[in-house]
Amino acid sequence: MTRRRWSATHLDWLVARLADVRAAARATTLATVERRRDPFRLLVACIISLRTKDEVTALAAARLFAVAATPATLAALPSSRIAELIFPAGFYRVKAEQLKSLSRRLLEEHDGRVPADREALLALPGVGRKTANLVLGLGFGIPAICVDTHVHRIANRLGLVATATPEATEHALERLLPQRHWIAINDLLVTFGQTVCHPTSPRCSTCPLTTHCPRRGVVRSR
Repeated sequence: MTRRRWSATHLDWLVARLADVRAAARATTLATVERRRDPFRLLVACIISLRTKDEVTALAAARLFAVAATPATLAALPSSRIAELIFPAGFYRVKAEQLKSLSRRLLEEHDGRVPADREALLALPGVGRKTANLVLGLGFGIPAICVDTHVHRIANRLGLVATATPEATEHALERLLPQRHWIAINDLLVTFGQTVCHPTSPRCSTCPLTTHCPRRGVVRSR
């Protein structure tokens, strides 16, 4: 029987089941970058990852960091060289300009450091709410919910929220989830979306959440 509401107990159960899926899966690129505890690398990798497959992001970020892993070294590179290093990431030429400009701004306005402040992050080239919240959470340990397409889709599919936009999903999840789950929920749902809860044909027959999922918007499944 599916449940109409997610209680605090069921939310803890949900996070535990998602963590089980996460433990059995390959680490996402951003989770791997986060292990270095370097907000700049995390910020750069997140910008590269936008509209780009995870495996492409991993290789592109590795190539770039092998050449330039600080604001100073990245700002010194020509945009054409940055584009060459991050190709074939989506919109790689635009991202190259953004990364160069972002690095300059960090040097000029923040002493070469990534600011631990949402508004300051949002003022940087190429940084939206998803990226800002991810850097706050994974880079600085500041509770923030990073909502990308996986999180938005799955949160609605599970009936956790009923929202039309990622920003609305972010605010709805903030009201629903205890803060202790805010930072982790992005990586948990992204991994779940990549391995089980696919956009067009989710693996409902083997899903560990099936007893609690209303399958909202699911037309076809496996």
